[in-house]
Amino acid sequence: MNTILPNGISNTAFRSAVKQFTACVGEEYAFFDDLDRASYADKFAIDDAAHHPSGALAPATVEEIRALVKVAAEHRIPLWPISRGKNLGYGGSAPALAGSVVLDLSRMKKIEVDEANGTVLVEPGVGFYDLYDHLQTKGIRLWLSVPANSWGSVVGNALDRGVGYTPYGDNTARICGMEVVLADGDLLRTGMGALTQSPTWQLYRYGYGPSWDQLFCQSNFGIVTKMGMWLMPAPESVLGLDVEFDRPEDLGPLIDTLGPLRREGVLQQSPTIGNWLRAAAVVTTRNQWTTKPGALDDDVISAIRKKFGMGWWGVSLRVYGRTAVARESMNIIDKAITALGPMTLKRTTWKDGDDREAIVGGVPMTFPLQSANWHGGRGGHVGFSPVLPQSGRLAVEQFKRTYARYHEFGMDYQGSFAFGERHLINVNSVLLDKDDAAMMKRVDPFLRTLIADARSNGYGEYRTHLDYMDAVAETYDFNDHAMRRLNERVKNALDPKGILAPGKSGIWPAVHQREQKS
Repeated sequence: MNTILPNGISNTAFRSAVKQFTACVGEEYAFFDDLDRASYADKFAIDDAAHHPSGALAPATVEEIRALVKVAAEHRIPLWPISRGKNLGYGGSAPALAGSVVLDLSRMKKIEVDEANGTVLVEPGVGFYDLYDHLQTKGIRLWLSVPANSWGSVVGNALDRGVGYTPYGDNTARICGMEVVLADGDLLRTGMGALTQSPTWQLYRYGYGPSWDQLFCQSNFGIVTKMGMWLMPAPESVLGLDVEFDRPEDLGPLIDTLGPLRREGVLQQSPTIGNWLRAAAVVTTRNQWTTKPGALDDDVISAIRKKFGMGWWGVSLRVYGRTAVARESMNIIDKAITALGPMTLKRTTWKDGDDREAIVGGVPMTFPLQSANWHGGRGGHVGFSPVLPQSGRLAVEQFKRTYARYHEFGMDYQGSFAFGERHLINVNSVLLDKDDAAMMKRVDPFLRTLIADARSNGYGEYRTHLDYMDAVAETYDFNDHAMRRLNERVKNALDPKGILAPGKSGIWPAVHQREQKS
């Protein structure tokens, strides 16, 4: 594999920069050979020729990061910070701008827990398994909220607006205080952390004056080196319903039933309504059912559902807390769901001292990644996730549009509708076989069609793959893209040399705008 350099950087200048980078972190943690570059590429890439890094660096301290940033600025070498690089389906560890040097923060793994106040201060290399094990080993009675594929970074997940499945599932909303290295090497702490040795850094989000934490979410304005998070006190009880619904059209009434309960706070968590393939793809493979090309037909879908006893849609609902309160809330939810006539309904009870459930119990797991093997070959997936109102009618319309597009492009539909407090995120996974050349040629036009469909109905994605960051930014077009202009003004002010993650979320510094493409 040839080294890909950023535009305008000569081989001589790059070699000089690599020598200085290596002096900062040591030869053991400077990765610039062919295997290194391949290791940091996007494993689920639609186009394997895109987004290749020129190498990677793995600092262990804030001081090393500050030194690396200064070298990068001197030589105008773009850096692409990652926490653990596990954002699969969105680009993994690969950079938006080919030739960037990946800044791998996975060695930074410090954890500081304040059990009395229910907070944690973590570095970017701390994964969900790391934090879970830390809490369990030390007997700390706090729960975290984990995503379905839990091997990523706590910091990285929150920065990219990831979600979990407990009442604390909006991980970005639980951020409280950051430490950040800026493009010029300056170091700041946000919120109450702006006071030296503040005891309230993880307790009060805002501090004095403007509040900056959200500035560093899904942006390229700085490198987050520490993050405060609020964790959930261990509940006395968790009561639940696991429910399956038989027909595609059951989606609308289910959303209209759950929405008011979520907004009232009777349903504390943010549940996800998923279709049958979301469950089936982790326990079986497509070739066990058919070898026909194109989207699965109704007969095959019926056979898979019958084999595993699956509804067309399924959802897990949980309430957490004091037993008496949880019981009353669950009675309300149970009555509302039962009135819908579900295909199956299973009631669950957890009490303090029982083994906890994965995901809904804040326990990490990774087996949903098995879905990447649905087609066989070199499997993968890419996400498409527009934001909708909590309306059953609009959700059904979105589902029908998207389902028709899956069939049009010959793809198997895996979709879900994830609740927030006031919104839905329609999370669609495009399952890939990278050894199927005909399929891979359809993926890019398929995703661009989905983005255009969503935009024509007033919907935008909340995050996206590297390939579509510019296309999605283009859809946020109020007042001739006023938001993009603001992002660019902030970027150019904080990072005039454009060294931090150029192209992240469609934000390009002036020195790299020739790279922009939508």
